Amino acid sequence: MTTLMRAEIDETPEAVRRLLTDSRDAIAAAGAALRARDPSVIVTCARGSSDHAATFFKYACEITAGVPVASLGPSVASIYDAPLRLSGAAAIALSQSGKSPDLLALFEATKKAGATTISLVNVEDAPLAAMADIFVPLRAGPEKSVAATKSFIGAAVATLAVLAEWRGDSGLKAALAALPDRLEAALACDWSPALETFVGAKSLYTIGRGPGFAMALEAALKFKETSILHAEAHSGAELQHGPVSLVDEFFPLLAFIPEDAAAPSLAATASALTARGATIFSATTAEVAGPRLPVAPTGHPLTDPIAIALSFYRFVESVSVARGYNPDKPRGLKKVTETV
Repeated sequence: MTTLMRAEIDETPEAVRRLLTDSRDAIAAAGAALRARDPSVIVTCARGSSDHAATFFKYACEITAGVPVASLGPSVASIYDAPLRLSGAAAIALSQSGKSPDLLALFEATKKAGATTISLVNVEDAPLAAMADIFVPLRAGPEKSVAATKSFIGAAVATLAVLAEWRGDSGLKAALAALPDRLEAALACDWSPALETFVGAKSLYTIGRGPGFAMALEAALKFKETSILHAEAHSGAELQHGPVSLVDEFFPLLAFIPEDAAAPSLAATASALTARGATIFSATTAEVAGPRLPVAPTGHPLTDPIAIALSFYRFVESVSVARGYNPDKPRGLKKVTETV
């Protein structure tokens, strides 16, 4: 039986096509708003997978625009009622449902603090959508599986599309236009050589750097929520500052290594871990010791991590099913998490 999660993963390329076509005007408006504000800082408001998409944007923005991006904790507004000072700043909220009370409270606080506000939301009649100065619909369509997949990819793509409009980045625009076809190729990447290792694991690490680290964060979450498998995400650099001590042949790693400036250092880390007996699978085109998982290159260092993430989604759905779980209904979770 095909799970809802698998069906929604397979819908992702078409969902991204819809986003880039049907939300084109909203993306252009968001880019224009950022050009007009010329923010010295951008803050993000998000939870869960959406916060990983925000982390992805953080790295993309800081690398390409040099503008710092900070994630605000929703409890700053919802629990602590702390005043914010955001004159001259922009705030971007990301959410699938756009309903969580703490996220709404935080986004309202950013408006009151003087930020230009942009929301990227999948549910188009959500309160978070109506609250923003500029609303960009993610156009992923209904997502019935509890685990966010196509909406996460849509959110990551939307942040890049807004960034490309803001900065007038023709290279990134071209890569985004070609991305739906590359995502089709990503769905065909076969990661089954890693299946036995991760199905039998008790704990694992996911690693990456820069935009790839955001995907490692998302991967660790998906292992936990769909496969009831303890996973932690680390920067490939931070791994060396203590966490590496846990690694042995029974503690596997999954490395996200897109074709960007961090690839050589991550490949060196993966090779060193392999040399000391660790089991590490690397999703990359780079030369690396140990097993490599196939990826679908996109021609741009910022869109490569998105394609790798989609290949991972197919893989983790298989891990969940092989471990005897239903990834559509993770225990203890529901689709819309309304925290305060």
